[in-house]
Amino acid sequence: MSNTHYGLRRIALSLSFAASVALGAAIPALAEAQAAKPAPAPAPSAEILPVPLNPVVPAAQRTCSAKTASGLGTRLLKDATGAKPGASDYVLVNYIGYLADNGTVFDQNASQAFPAGGVIKGFSEGLQLMSKGSIWRFCIPATLGYGDKATGPIPANADLVFQVELVDFKTEAEIAAMRAEVQKQAAQQPGADPAAPAADKPKN
Repeated sequence: MSNTHYGLRRIALSLSFAASVALGAAIPALAEAQAAKPAPAPAPSAEILPVPLNPVVPAAQRTCSAKTASGLGTRLLKDATGAKPGASDYVLVNYIGYLADNGTVFDQNASQAFPAGGVIKGFSEGLQLMSKGSIWRFCIPATLGYGDKATGPIPANADLVFQVELVDFKTEAEIAAMRAEVQKQAAQQPGADPAAPAADKPKN
């Protein structure tokens, strides 16, 4: 190798080393500049659901405008006229239940059927104020709810709010007739077992 090539190589190595030193000194400065001026975060999409998904009802929809003698709060949201269910009648309802304190939804169901008298006192009383097709809000104090007992997501001594739509209701007699008709139709289907013969009466 000629002295000229050897000298050029030494100059190139020296320049490369000097550049590395300069870059190494600049990296911390660049890092500090980035830390001082963070990049703006992109706006989240409106379609992103929060995690966890806990529906919360606004405060304005946790109040009632009237009160019964028992202390049940009521608010009529959609009026209807006609007969009202009794405690022994079976109701078909759409409902949302949430805590009066913070609006957290703890239960909701559509087309739920049960006896009007088979639920907590406040809910049962409210159902018996409703005509078919009406929608009410019921503000149920803990004394007409679950009292001092915690139940699943419902804490002890919690006041509750329900929005309830009465879709339909039937008396016990009507339910019994409907069941009998269903059983009759099932027995008439092809392949159904014939009714068992009546047992002979015991001889005296």
